[in-house]
Amino acid sequence: MKLHSIHQLYDQRLAQSTKPFRARGASVVRCIHCMVVERLCICAERRTLATHAGFLLVMYDDEVLKPSNTGRLIADTVKDTFAYIWSRKQPNEEMLALIKDPRWQPFVVFPGQYADEQRVVSQPVLQEGKRPLFIMIDGTWSEAKKIFRKSPWLDTIPVLSIKPDAQSRYQMREAAGECQLATAEVAARVLELAGEKEASACLDAWFDVFREHYLTGKRQLDLPIPGALDKFREIRPA
Repeated sequence: MKLHSIHQLYDQRLAQSTKPFRARGASVVRCIHCMVVERLCICAERRTLATHAGFLLVMYDDEVLKPSNTGRLIADTVKDTFAYIWSRKQPNEEMLALIKDPRWQPFVVFPGQYADEQRVVSQPVLQEGKRPLFIMIDGTWSEAKKIFRKSPWLDTIPVLSIKPDAQSRYQMREAAGECQLATAEVAARVLELAGEKEASACLDAWFDVFREHYLTGKRQLDLPIPGALDKFREIRPA
């Protein structure tokens, strides 16, 4: 299995830890790649697509270590996904270079009420010859707001605002609000806006697979039949 950017970031962050990271359910034996209980590992089902759109995940310090993180599902699905740990004082130079790369046109995906009105867009309109690079801020809601406020290098980038049309299906952490979506749920909607219908459907269904397997392992239950994985397998390339 080919490792992607978040697997690599996980290994880097783990190597920097001075003591073991103890998330909830730390005693559970998990697959280190999909973070699901080993007996329910979903790695063999992963489907990575080449898309015109790319993603840049800016992750709060220990977010990449959390088994419940859904940012990795974006990297599972979209080939051109990049991931970096956020630093207020020393932003990653490679990340900054990516944002300035003339091949990409960046958009910060964040609620519009937190940005100046003139920065907010509802559609990712592209300049000729450019590919959209969607910057996702990945952490708890309070952490995400901190990253958005305290990252001057984001200040000139258009803000793509996504309005949830349904309640989140997440259920793996307590959300700050009932309409607050998980990172992967937002990314699926962004892909749809960008015209990436197959990738959007694939990521949305993959999120359900992860969610179902994660919660089944957490609650020591058996998977439902048929389940989310059966629906995911039904998605065929357009």
